Amino acid sequence: MNLIVKIKSIAIMAIIACAFCGCGSRSGNVVVAVPPAAETAQPTAKTLPFDADSAYRLIERQLDFGYRVPGTPSHDRCGDWLAAELASRGADTVLVQRGEVTAWNGDRLPIANIMGRWNSDAEKRVLLLAHWDSRPWADRESDAAKRDKPIPGANDGGSGVAVLLELARGLSDSGLDKGVDILFVDAEDYGTPEHASVWSEDSEDTWCLGTQYWLKNLPEFNGRVYKPDYAILLDMVGGYDAKFHREYFSGRLAPKIVDKVWSAAAQAGHGNRFVNDAGSPVTDDHVYLLKAGIPAVNIIECANSETGTFNPTWHTHADGIGAIDRETLKAVGETVARVLSQD
Repeated sequence: MNLIVKIKSIAIMAIIACAFCGCGSRSGNVVVAVPPAAETAQPTAKTLPFDADSAYRLIERQLDFGYRVPGTPSHDRCGDWLAAELASRGADTVLVQRGEVTAWNGDRLPIANIMGRWNSDAEKRVLLLAHWDSRPWADRESDAAKRDKPIPGANDGGSGVAVLLELARGLSDSGLDKGVDILFVDAEDYGTPEHASVWSEDSEDTWCLGTQYWLKNLPEFNGRVYKPDYAILLDMVGGYDAKFHREYFSGRLAPKIVDKVWSAAAQAGHGNRFVNDAGSPVTDDHVYLLKAGIPAVNIIECANSETGTFNPTWHTHADGIGAIDRETLKAVGETVARVLSQD
């Protein structure tokens, strides 16, 4: 196995529900303008609040839907909920991009990339993203008989979504002069299993299918193709005693943004979690953003002290709520909150 690690390898609301289902449409972008609240005086910018207990409960809520595997009813129900949550947390615009992608094994997957926008008229924009689907196969299980069953995805998927939803709660009254977009990308975790006969080190592009689709079909806002100033990806940000090293591709291709994030972590008192050393190169959603010319950083546990790479629960059935550490969620949430308040 080479250094590039997949993602991963060491290589309200009826209208929102209608938008998610596409009202019969098989593909395309469905933009829902959320009615504005009564106009109030804008407060000065402040650090967003972050409640780790609330984020923990948001992971539990995702798990309640069941496995979030594209093409399943539980996946669709969770998608409906995510779109509605973005609206209820103050997004002035919600976009649901529906499409279809082809997986490594020929499966045709209906996908939904779900985006909420705050301060939509602002030209300066920050994109925060996480994948919301869960892995269909537990290909890292030691027992081969259990590898063909899906994983819960509490840390791998659920944690990033939960942190972003909790941050969204305070965006509307944050006083930020920038626009903030939260994007939940689909079909990140449908990549080639390592035990599959067709797996090879060239299987990287079988991952991150939702992000690849998004970038090929970027939406337009105010007559302009969407392009943020920079992006922060959260993936596997809830593991016990997780340490976040400077992911290799992020550090090489977006060093200023990495410096910004790791400095904010130190200022927030989380320098012990955000280690100022290089981590492994990870092929994840941020890599495709970087290829598209969008500076992007991946906050991901990629140098675990036990495994040398990802959290021990990665792609196993142990990736349930018992794998989640509130203190890790707090460190990541407060760090991203501080980044947003400083720009």
